[in-house]
Amino acid sequence: MILTSSIATFGRYMLFMRKVLSIPDKWKVFFKRTVSEISQLGVASIPLVLVISVFIGAVIAIQMQLNISSPLIPAYSVGLATRDIVLLEFSNSILCLILAGKVGSNIASEIGTMRVTEQIDALEIMGVNSANFLVLPKVVAFVFFMPILVILCIGTSLVGGYLVALLTDIITVSRYIYGLQALFSEWYVWYGLIKSLVFAYIIASVASFYGYYVKGGALEVGSASTNGVVASSILILFFDVLLTKLLLQ
Repeated sequence: MILTSSIATFGRYMLFMRKVLSIPDKWKVFFKRTVSEISQLGVASIPLVLVISVFIGAVIAIQMQLNISSPLIPAYSVGLATRDIVLLEFSNSILCLILAGKVGSNIASEIGTMRVTEQIDALEIMGVNSANFLVLPKVVAFVFFMPILVILCIGTSLVGGYLVALLTDIITVSRYIYGLQALFSEWYVWYGLIKSLVFAYIIASVASFYGYYVKGGALEVGSASTNGVVASSILILFFDVLLTKLLLQ
């Protein structure tokens, strides 16, 4: 029963995305809505990303120093480990799990409210492809802006670790900075950016799907928002494993 329901939901999602990923009727309207969505979904997420990144970077640096205090491990390993944890996992996977809650619930509730208030029905009556009109700008905007959030997250997280070195005596600043530079692999940055693009698409499209097919009232909109966040989070974790296998093998 669960498998059948999952397959049916996946099929419905693919049909939904077929409507979404069609050519816009009016490019001027599409670009105007995309710019608006960049501001609403992307720029509005910057404060959250910065705050979380500073504290996570600081916590990683502290925990690494407390757990690898061995004469056999180089002192610069704290900076190196902090950098690699941020590049490989936190700045893309963990960040997107956090944004799934903020951005995903925002999208699902907005589109769900439009569905229950019959605004989507009005667009359909006027001959507008409502899925393309409402969802495509959100998907394009969030995918476009996601790399900027990732880069901000990387920089701010490393600054958080730097502040730990600067304001405490856990590790010296020189050793932390040396660790950030040691054994650096440029591919780790590209790896994180590639994953973040996939995750951004998942968050925007899945949340839109659940919001678009809401039936009922305000209570159902809340349920759709929750289901969208849960489904997005599960898919992010699944594709995290898959992409890690493909990109780092």
